[in-house]
Amino acid sequence: MAPPPPAQSAPSRPGRLVILSGPSCVGKSPLERALAQLHPEHHRRLQPLVLYNSRDPRPGEIDGVHYHFRRRGVIEQLGTDPRHVVLDVRGDLQALDLDELGGRLGAGDVFFEGNPFVGRALQTHPGLGSTPRLSVFMAPLARDEIVLLRQPERQIALRDLVTDVMRRKLLRRTRRQKGELSLRDLENIERRAASAYDELRFACHFTHVLPNHDGEDSENWNAFPVPLGDAGKTLAAFVALLEGRPPAGAEVWEPELIP
Repeated sequence: MAPPPPAQSAPSRPGRLVILSGPSCVGKSPLERALAQLHPEHHRRLQPLVLYNSRDPRPGEIDGVHYHFRRRGVIEQLGTDPRHVVLDVRGDLQALDLDELGGRLGAGDVFFEGNPFVGRALQTHPGLGSTPRLSVFMAPLARDEIVLLRQPERQIALRDLVTDVMRRKLLRRTRRQKGELSLRDLENIERRAASAYDELRFACHFTHVLPNHDGEDSENWNAFPVPLGDAGKTLAAFVALLEGRPPAGAEVWEPELIP
């Protein structure tokens, strides 16, 4: 009797690229921290995608963990190499190492948490065309709020309102980080706040939009045993997406929503 054929291991599933994007201070970083604390089984499966960045580290940021912090000229040089994608992000240069990303995808799921410029590049780069993706956009306003604000009789300048919403969040976050603010801090806040409206236009390209009023400035993320308010709802929706379940409160935005 012939011996049975040797057992073959099941083919490994290609890594999935999980993209979490949104304007600066919308709540992406505290969402990741809450995921690590309360759902470590999911967070462990997500290899972080670490980009190059020309800006200075914020308080608490670590080189090689949050970004590879390099001088602007170094990152400009990366743009001459087709293995890198270099983008101007709100005045800073950021670079993506495609070889590093490919290697990580070969080992499992990869997680990008960051701005919509890089998030969109990860969706559209031809070298990533066959990569499975989960794309999530965090927004500081819900779709029905935007529809309400856009009613002609209200005569509201939506761009100015979005800028002010994000300016307030950014001011609170930066004051908590640094105390007294310098002119450079204020200029950086204004640049990020002014960019938020145009960044919301990317939301229609993401499979899921999670409205979240509890930005990075909100104590609802970490002042209590579990995230409360929108922070808690956003975390629950993101976990549902990671698990392949329908996420409560997730939206789909049409391109015409942000004129």
